[in-house]
Amino acid sequence: MSTNVILLNGASSSGKSSIARSLQTVLAEPWLTFGVDTLVDALPRAMQDSDAGIEFAADGRVTIGAAFRVLDVAWATGIAAMAAAGAHIIVDEVFLGGARSQERWRKALAGLEVVWVGVRCDVEEANRRELDRSDRTMGMAATQARMVHVGVTYDIEVDTTHASSGDCAMEIARFI
Repeated sequence: MSTNVILLNGASSSGKSSIARSLQTVLAEPWLTFGVDTLVDALPRAMQDSDAGIEFAADGRVTIGAAFRVLDVAWATGIAAMAAAGAHIIVDEVFLGGARSQERWRKALAGLEVVWVGVRCDVEEANRRELDRSDRTMGMAATQARMVHVGVTYDIEVDTTHASSGDCAMEIARFI
């Protein structure tokens, strides 16, 4: 298998994490999964909900500060280093900056074989999922639904509106 990294991009509650877990069960090699939520959870409390770090507004908007941007670049560089060292990596990401976010990841992952996956979900379904989860800020799915895909190019796209995470993972695995 020549792919080093599978990068899943989609809005909050679109099903990326579930697809990542399903991919771990259907791919022959062991794959590690890391998500942007892992990075946010690792931040010092002072950077969560601060203008230097990351802020989650009541309406679902997410604002990124300068200190978070520095750590985000280090995060992507670290993920790339693990892949370059031989680990297979699945990244669960939200491209808040659309094409700019993809370009940041392209730079970090230069020289690696990456499969870029767009994960889409109907806004109404994502909103329903958001309501069912206690760890989500209401409105994130709707706010992010279009913007995370603007200007982004993918090798493959999946839609979790009616397809299960397992079916989407199988589609990605077949592509690889």
